[in-house]
Amino acid sequence: MNERSAQARWERRTQRPLLALAVAFAVAYAVPIVDNPARRSVTVVCTATEWVVWAAFAVDYLMRLALTPRRREFVRTHWMDLCAVVLPLLQPLRLLRMVSTLLLVGRRARMASQIRLTTYVGGAVIGLLMFGSLAVLSVERDAPHGNIRTLGDAVWWSFTTMTTVGYGDHAPTTGLGRMIAVGLMLSGIALLGVVTANIAAWFISRFEKDDAEERRQTLAIAELAEEVRLLRAEVARLTEEREQQRS
Repeated sequence: MNERSAQARWERRTQRPLLALAVAFAVAYAVPIVDNPARRSVTVVCTATEWVVWAAFAVDYLMRLALTPRRREFVRTHWMDLCAVVLPLLQPLRLLRMVSTLLLVGRRARMASQIRLTTYVGGAVIGLLMFGSLAVLSVERDAPHGNIRTLGDAVWWSFTTMTTVGYGDHAPTTGLGRMIAVGLMLSGIALLGVVTANIAAWFISRFEKDDAEERRQTLAIAELAEEVRLLRAEVARLTEEREQQRS
């Protein structure tokens, strides 16, 4: 119980610092892409920031693993966290560090009970649009036959891809760009399903509340009608007794 409490305290205390580090990672990832070509010093600082953020999430995972009383169960139920921590070590690509950081931020955000589903979905949409735009721009801008050359083109492409509209005016031509497109399309479909299910659940709950209120009112009316019937029967009995006394 004490170990679980320690783990819960750790997760509660580190939630905001890790989210702040995730914002720092987003800035470090975006600056070299938007400011192209960036100075070497800027690139070095941004790359170092990305690795520091990844290291912070790795330490967070190891601390939670150390504080949990059932380590095997923790590893089994948090396998995505482990993959996100190990992923950048397999091949040190900036895109892999971006994917791992998104996974870790998402996992930690879902642990916070105060973050509602709508807020989480909204943050996921904004994050995917931003990182998807930057990622596709970084791999398509210098492609020989690419047509995504500016940040505006990348953002427009991300919108049309996530919503599965796909106008075709901008499309990735490299293999890595197409992999990013597949990830955005699948994420867009999944988020659309979550939003649709959330809206449907809200309507169903509203209808259930309305039905419950209607049933309550119907029951109250039935009870009132029964009381009126009993009252009339009592009045009729008293009237009959009075008539009998007079006669």
